[in-house]
Amino acid sequence: MGIFYKDKPVFGLDIGRSSIKVMQFSRTNKQTQVTAYGSATFDPAALKDGVIVDHEAFVKAAHKLLQEGLIGNITTSHVAVSLPNSHSFSRVLTLPKMDDADIANSVKLEVDQSIPMPIDELYYDYSVVQESSEGDREVQVVASPRAIVDSYFEAFRLLGLDVALIEPNISAVTRIVMHAEEHAVATLIVDIGSTACDLTVYDGQAVRVTGTVDCSSEKITDNIAKALSVDRAKAQNIKTRYGLEVSKKQKEIVEAAKPELNKLVNEIRKVMRYFADKGREGSGKPIGQIIILGGGANLPGLSTHLTDRTRVPTRLCAPWNNVDFGRLQPPHELESTLYTTASGLGLVNIKELGS
Repeated sequence: MGIFYKDKPVFGLDIGRSSIKVMQFSRTNKQTQVTAYGSATFDPAALKDGVIVDHEAFVKAAHKLLQEGLIGNITTSHVAVSLPNSHSFSRVLTLPKMDDADIANSVKLEVDQSIPMPIDELYYDYSVVQESSEGDREVQVVASPRAIVDSYFEAFRLLGLDVALIEPNISAVTRIVMHAEEHAVATLIVDIGSTACDLTVYDGQAVRVTGTVDCSSEKITDNIAKALSVDRAKAQNIKTRYGLEVSKKQKEIVEAAKPELNKLVNEIRKVMRYFADKGREGSGKPIGQIIILGGGANLPGLSTHLTDRTRVPTRLCAPWNNVDFGRLQPPHELESTLYTTASGLGLVNIKELGS
């Protein structure tokens, strides 16, 4: 369920703070095979509050990636793109039995009341995710500023690509996690980025709760550099090699990471309590597992740390479960979580969205 869709095969393209990641799959009933993937960087000044403000810099980087930087080959001009969680809105509404026109009006009212932006400055969309025997419907609503979406359309027009789907990042991440992992219980997905962490609760039917916490993997690196009196590059190497696990510098590393990890753990606990409470999005049921992913998730010992502090089993997402790379060399283990959003976008079934 996205803001726009067209019935075409697609490849996924994830726009980060200063990077582009792409992935395309070939899918049959029995197999999901990667046909192309790759990444590139661009000047972060090309984005401002989610809007592409320097189309030349962005398009140049994207064009070079698509023409020269891929492992494999992109075979379609139709692209699925994600919106940053910090600039998108997602919520599940429970509505009584009503006709489609009344659902549309209820969604419009919710968007108008819940988002601190004029509704004429937003694009929004919705889909029915569940209907009870009594006729009540659960409706998932997404919205994003027009300025961001329009800037994306302009960038892809310049690239000669057709935007088939735009959806929130959380939808793409949830899709790859559900494709790769068991999810018989309510799952808290923690996407650890360079400047923030996004939290999403998926109960097997819909995204129920979302949140963002100012927990930064970059800040952890900076703190390690300061604590160990090394430069940033050395600190990054130490972080990804040793992390929170036993080493000669474990005490200093753990102490340096503690401020950021405390923020993350506190927010996880809040989301868990909120979901367990019966309320608007609450279920009255506990979170059964935590799955971590994203560029900052490759911190050795993090899964154990979160399990110990939350008392909920936590593991690193294995995005390539149920995925075949064929003759392509898979991404390095430390790069796997960088492609979670792009792979989730590449897995979208446009025909299902249009049904």
